[in-house]
Amino acid sequence: MAISEEQVRHVALLARLALTDEQVRVLAGQLSTILDHVETIQELNLAGVLPTAHALAVTNAQRPDEVVPGLSQEQALRNAPKQRDGYFVIPRIAGADGDLAV
Repeated sequence: MAISEEQVRHVALLARLALTDEQVRVLAGQLSTILDHVETIQELNLAGVLPTAHALAVTNAQRPDEVVPGLSQEQALRNAPKQRDGYFVIPRIAGADGDLAV
């Protein structure tokens, strides 16, 4: 299935993409090739084949969620460059009126 340059320009407009004439020509060819492959796949007899999201079974690779003791306040502040009254001290990033400090 051939995609025209006019169709590529229309899709680019909908996607708010600015394409050069060369990019339009290249994309027209690439999209046409992709649609040719899709047509080939549609010719396959897939009766009885269940739809899948993955070709292989996927297993969860995350570790079990276990409760562990957290850091004490002293341990958390141990490497802080600045601290005061049990809190981290960081530079101000917003002014008094809410504007970002420069």
